Amino acid sequence: MLSNHSLHQKIELSISLKTFLVFLSTVFFTLFIQTTFAETNGDKPSEGTEFSRDTVIELARQLAEQPFKEPANAPEELKKLDYSTYRQINFQENAAIWGGTPTKFSVQLFAPGFLYKDLIDIDVVESGKSFPLELSETSFKVPNEAIGQKLVEVGKYAGLRLHYPLNNENYQDEFIVFQGASYFRVVSKGQLYGISARGLAIDVAQPKGEEFPVFKRFWIERPSSSQDAIVVHALLDSKSVAGAYRFGIHPGSPSTIDVNAVLFPRTDIKHVGLAPLTSMFMYGGMDRPDRLDYRPAVHDSEGLQMRNGKGERLWRPLNNPQTLQISAFMDENPKGFGLIQRQRDFAYYQDLEANYHQRPSAWIQPVGDWGKGQVELVEIPSDSEENDNIVAYWKPADGLKKGEAFEYAYKLTSPDDVPASESKPRIVRSTSGLKLFDGNKEIIIDYSNIDSNDIEQIDVVAHINQGKIIERRIEPHPYINGARVIITFDPEDADVAEIRVQLNKDNKYAAPTWLYRWLNRDWNNYL
Repeated sequence: MLSNHSLHQKIELSISLKTFLVFLSTVFFTLFIQTTFAETNGDKPSEGTEFSRDTVIELARQLAEQPFKEPANAPEELKKLDYSTYRQINFQENAAIWGGTPTKFSVQLFAPGFLYKDLIDIDVVESGKSFPLELSETSFKVPNEAIGQKLVEVGKYAGLRLHYPLNNENYQDEFIVFQGASYFRVVSKGQLYGISARGLAIDVAQPKGEEFPVFKRFWIERPSSSQDAIVVHALLDSKSVAGAYRFGIHPGSPSTIDVNAVLFPRTDIKHVGLAPLTSMFMYGGMDRPDRLDYRPAVHDSEGLQMRNGKGERLWRPLNNPQTLQISAFMDENPKGFGLIQRQRDFAYYQDLEANYHQRPSAWIQPVGDWGKGQVELVEIPSDSEENDNIVAYWKPADGLKKGEAFEYAYKLTSPDDVPASESKPRIVRSTSGLKLFDGNKEIIIDYSNIDSNDIEQIDVVAHINQGKIIERRIEPHPYINGARVIITFDPEDADVAEIRVQLNKDNKYAAPTWLYRWLNRDWNNYL
């Protein structure tokens, strides 16, 4: 049996050895980065460049003072690759940055080609210094030698992905991807990719066409072996604005991202969207399919959830309209908004391939006061679930002004549902139909977490801006521990009508307010 003294010595030796191994891995990785840089550039090993958050902010400020230059593009040989060929270009896993070191995170990179034409620079940050990652002949596994040679000739990447032991301690899952313009996607434990976020949205659904800012350069800070978070910096550029972004990324259940941004407008920007989210909605709930499909619902998100500056919770089911629809929800200092995938039961979707019940929601929580503006929802007609046809973002009332730096921050969460809402009354289902005996239109809204003893004290308030409300009633719904609200209405001759339903108890909101843009369709086809 070991004495306490011997055991103490063994523990000290174990800790010292672990510390020494971590130190060695750091040294070897730094040497690897320096050597790779030197081999590629035929120069002495790089000593790196001093780096901090201010480095990116200053680069963005200087960039905005210069005329905009179109980002470098991949050559035609790579852009004309089809999807099948592009998928065969894979980053070599044994080349993963920080792979095989005590750091819990590793980085893999994307090659340019197919739809991903923008060429971007990527640096890693070690001990306050940045080192550029150069592309070599061994960076990617390629389908043929010609593609490999062209990638080396180009020497740049199209994006990055981070890995972390999200679902299993013994395996590093891919959990966040930055690829294409300023798009990024993140998942939490047990989720699959679905909804996308963006750095910035400009002129969405405007007649002159949308402008797509690009993250043209990234810096990835190496975490210590004990850290469960990682920091990525990005330099954004476009015709109208340059910007510096810092992403504090925390994988988990749910995963969260702390976003800090400083924008430097080159010109006045009236239609700008902060914290934009992009998703897909084909049909489900209120919106039925236009053609026969064995699946009851197809969507990455089913509703827009909001919590306005006054604390009111709002729920707006999504539509796949026949014409472009833009909805604005005026507010001041919003508390949060997001696109939510609420239904988590496979039976609701019946899709064994897409597994829509595992797609993440996305919730934006502003940090500080965002002032006056509106949550804007854009719904684009679509006949394919491959298309992202839903966009939501915050549009500041005054837009951005040329020469005036604009700073803001928010937290993006990737939950199954809106954080801290599952125990409160919430809308879990919305659907519609026609009353058989008189042909009047009906809307059914199901609310969970409403005590049946409270139903008699709840007042159903319903408004329609075109036509009239004929009847409104509420009844217990024991199967969801809640209530069902039935609204009967007549839009009269209107093709579009805005409907609002709220539940009040003691002159206070008793549940989220239900909002919907009703669009005239031949509902008789569904009977």
